[in-house]
Amino acid sequence: MYINWSRRELNLKIVYYGPSLSGKTTNLEVIHKNVDPSRCSELVSLKTHEDRTLFFDFIQLDLGQVGTLTPKIHLYTVPGQSYYESSRKIVLKGADGVVFVADSSAERLDYNLQAWNELAIHLTENNLSIETIPLVIQFNKQDLPNALPSEILRKSIGLNNHLGIKAIAIQGIGVFETLKAITSSVFAQIQNELN
Repeated sequence: MYINWSRRELNLKIVYYGPSLSGKTTNLEVIHKNVDPSRCSELVSLKTHEDRTLFFDFIQLDLGQVGTLTPKIHLYTVPGQSYYESSRKIVLKGADGVVFVADSSAERLDYNLQAWNELAIHLTENNLSIETIPLVIQFNKQDLPNALPSEILRKSIGLNNHLGIKAIAIQGIGVFETLKAITSSVFAQIQNELN
């Protein structure tokens, strides 16, 4: 959280984290496509020639007023490929909230578990905690024929009691529910910190 008092802006950072090809970038693309352009920045995406995220994706949303401040929500994704681990750690720095995008397909279970464990480590290295940071789980790709039920994913990965939302991001299903849930959680935590 960063407050620009001269502009009366509350800047918040939310990071979409998860294994490669889980749908992190798709979430931001759907948000960008469906939000009024006057309330949304351009989508900045650094991709490889295979159209995979290289460093991060970024979008800024302007959401009305909170008290006397105007919140600016900065949404980031991290690259999922294993050789970009240091990039994921850097993008998490200063995060106010995290969306963990789990790939629901059965054969991606180990990748989800690896990404979840790595998230916990990277948050700790950034002086954050997986237990206290606002965090929402998105069970993406629920339309796949081999999709695991969210309850099995939750238990197999050890996702604790974090709020979970079923999604099919490519169809826009669950994308805005996830965004609303994480922003509400971040706002609630910030309000607690400011009181």
